[in-house]
Amino acid sequence: MSDKESTAVYVASVGTSFTNLVDTDGVVIKTVDMHTGGEPLRIIVSGCPTISAKTILGKRGYMKKYLDHIRHLLMFEPRGHFNMYGALVVVPDDPEADASVLFMHNEGYSTMCGHAIIALGRYFVDHKYVSYQEPETQVNIQCPCGLVKSYVQCSGGKTGNVRFESVVAFAFKTDFEVDVPGFGKVTVDVSYGGAFYAFVPDSSLGISLSTSPIAAITDAAWAVTEAVKTAIVLDHPESSDLAFLYGTVVTDGKDTWSEEPTSNICMFANKEIDRSPTGSGVTARVALQYHKKLIQFGQTRVFENAKTKSRFTGKPLREAPLGKYNGVVVEVSGRAYYTGENHFVLEKSDELGKGFLIH
Repeated sequence: MSDKESTAVYVASVGTSFTNLVDTDGVVIKTVDMHTGGEPLRIIVSGCPTISAKTILGKRGYMKKYLDHIRHLLMFEPRGHFNMYGALVVVPDDPEADASVLFMHNEGYSTMCGHAIIALGRYFVDHKYVSYQEPETQVNIQCPCGLVKSYVQCSGGKTGNVRFESVVAFAFKTDFEVDVPGFGKVTVDVSYGGAFYAFVPDSSLGISLSTSPIAAITDAAWAVTEAVKTAIVLDHPESSDLAFLYGTVVTDGKDTWSEEPTSNICMFANKEIDRSPTGSGVTARVALQYHKKLIQFGQTRVFENAKTKSRFTGKPLREAPLGKYNGVVVEVSGRAYYTGENHFVLEKSDELGKGFLIH
């Protein structure tokens, strides 16, 4: 069925009055919305034009160059908001993959997203991309950073918690000093968990994750991100497309393994604040802790978002060299929930409907 035919079926189903009101070009974009630890995920399941590129990184580039209006339409107001997050399901080019996705946010397109993987694991099992198996169903998801293996708990026909094995994560640069305007000289770590993050304890910035307002945490994290971008040049052994600083994770500084949770707040893209503990951030943080001998194999740590109190667990699984880096594969687990379905349209004369942000 074509997009235009799908539109006709949908419009007919909601009544004649809606048919008379809607003035579109016939395209309806369907999404399924979920959240993981409070962080939203809008999954685009139909209505997006075909992406004419063969590889996953090529698809990411094509989307950025030719189809960025789709991101504006669905992530920005009036359908989304400043902190919206999305994923577009695309055809995989990795023969091991059961599905493939592109990630999007308020600034552009990320290379990895752990909270999205946790949600997509459930979605792909529930929507029969793979055969349902108890007690756990494996779903291999191709991301721009590589193949991520997810494992979905299954019982009585229902899906539950999801764990995933990361791409190779590694500490890039540790304990280096950066001059952060407004905060002075700050000691920072940079680590990779499918995306690069700067890590800094809240005490080094004169703020508190538990008591400081989110605006203060955001401003501090943004200042660190901008300072680190000018201080170091990132590189990744597999592709230069992966070599960019995605954001800053402000931590409580409690990196030595403990049975007690450790908290953090991640600021990424254009000052987005993650409501979850940040799956790729947890991956990078575990890799950093393992590099510093603060966590070992067999030890699982609980990571908590300092504001929402939502939790992921993370643990190092095995060492895995990647180029010149002594990397590690990390397991992260959490739970996602459905929040609804949407059919989005854009009327022909609706300029604001193409997307805008006020922040």
